[in-house]
Amino acid sequence: MRWPSRRMLPTVIGVTLVTTVVADVAVVVVRDHGGTAAEQGAGERLVAAAESTGYSTSAVSPLRKAVVPHVLVASGQTLPAQSIDAVRHVKGVKAVEVVDAARALVAGKRVGVMGVEPSTFRAFTPEASAKSDALWHNISGGDVAISFTMGKDGGIPLASWTQVGGTEHKSPVRVGAYATMGIGQVDAVVSHTTARAIGMPSGNALLVSAPHTNVTKLRKALAAVLPHGTKTAALESRYDGTTAPGGTTAPGGAPSSATGKVMTAPEVQTAIRAAESKIGMPYVWGGESDGEGGYDCSGLVQYAFARAGIRMPRTADIQAFTGWRLPFSQAQPGDLLTWKNDPTFNGVSHIAIYLGNNKMVVAPHTGTDVQVQTVYFSNFWGAIRVNPQLAARKAGGG
Repeated sequence: MRWPSRRMLPTVIGVTLVTTVVADVAVVVVRDHGGTAAEQGAGERLVAAAESTGYSTSAVSPLRKAVVPHVLVASGQTLPAQSIDAVRHVKGVKAVEVVDAARALVAGKRVGVMGVEPSTFRAFTPEASAKSDALWHNISGGDVAISFTMGKDGGIPLASWTQVGGTEHKSPVRVGAYATMGIGQVDAVVSHTTARAIGMPSGNALLVSAPHTNVTKLRKALAAVLPHGTKTAALESRYDGTTAPGGTTAPGGAPSSATGKVMTAPEVQTAIRAAESKIGMPYVWGGESDGEGGYDCSGLVQYAFARAGIRMPRTADIQAFTGWRLPFSQAQPGDLLTWKNDPTFNGVSHIAIYLGNNKMVVAPHTGTDVQVQTVYFSNFWGAIRVNPQLAARKAGGG
């Protein structure tokens, strides 16, 4: 998963950590610290056992009511208390969560990291993550939780240890859970206490929930009460994928080339050739170019479609909403194929490009290369007929 807009977390490179919305924090996975790989969790075994750490199980309040975040607010410095209070009183706002936000290197990958209060932040996360007491106990006790795709596809084992920090701040942190938070470009979560220890900025971001409120108007209202230079971004909304992006159902539930809203044959062929040109390149989690040494599944899609002149959002969960969702029986070459493999998040976590004849080109996971595979249907969600105009809108500032 990625942050909704790269502009929200501009890269600041310095000798020491910089207290801005992007404190560059060095995080290196250490695999020789021992530790057990014992896990717990209902069926999915996605949380490292807390018993060996001595974490308190009374530090986190139980989940009360789920909250859907609609806008992310981020600043280069701690947000004043009066500004946060003003946000709480903006018309339509029902809930506000104060978090620490930074860009950091996790296992060599620069990702969005949040420092949170586990007792309250859990309500803003997807259901599976929100309900896991063990997850939030581990975060409260000092662990880092990384996204399911970063852990599984990126090859970072549970219970491995990390060195977290910059030039002046370093601290060992254990990977205590795989848990997707449902916020794009946020792939790691720690407690406020751990965030302070590694030098992250303090209280420089907010999650704002405002159900039944126009997000564009909400962002304008928030800008009016926030300090100058504070950024806001709408958190990605999804349509159900069964109708045309314009809101009308296409004939037979599928788009027609006569509408002019689907890829042309030359565009399809260019995208396919571009993807196939990367066969044999290594899978690299977060990779989207040869310069990074390889590609992940959504990075390959973004690269291939860019070669055809089509702007695509960066992550699979948003790429899945760039066109019409169709059953596989209606899939055509150039369509995207999607899977929901992440048990902690009800969204698409894997994506490929259909070649026809039950074959696809895909970047599978760490330890593999970009390759052609036979289509499989475990956790399959559907085929996506891309609308280039919608794809560009979804790409937004990303």
